[in-house]
Amino acid sequence: MIGEKIQKIRKSKGLTLSECAERANISKSYLSNIERNLNQNPSIQIIEKIAAVLGVEVNTLIKRESLLEQTPETEWLEFVKDLKKSGIKTHELQEYKTVIEFAKWQKEKSTTKQEVKKKNGKC
Repeated sequence: MIGEKIQKIRKSKGLTLSECAERANISKSYLSNIERNLNQNPSIQIIEKIAAVLGVEVNTLIKRESLLEQTPETEWLEFVKDLKKSGIKTHELQEYKTVIEFAKWQKEKSTTKQEVKKKNGKC
């Protein structure tokens, strides 16, 4: 999520929450809420301010991580070996990527619905 990315980059730059918020001209509590994903939909203007302070492109903060970025190296290599063993050819990979992206989208959608139900006391 965007908050986790902001926090990770901020810490890697050696900035405290207070320093980053001050430089972005936003409140410390607001930045804290973004980083803790309490505010999951900050405006693009706020994202632009934070990106400028962190010295990164806005896209770096808002883009979704790929499967490769989320999976430890050894697991990824095993996955590739399994694909090769199953007979999948390189030119067929795009088809499988589409299926994987669809499955991820369905899972996120399902997770979001469950979270809403829990918030509303229906679960």
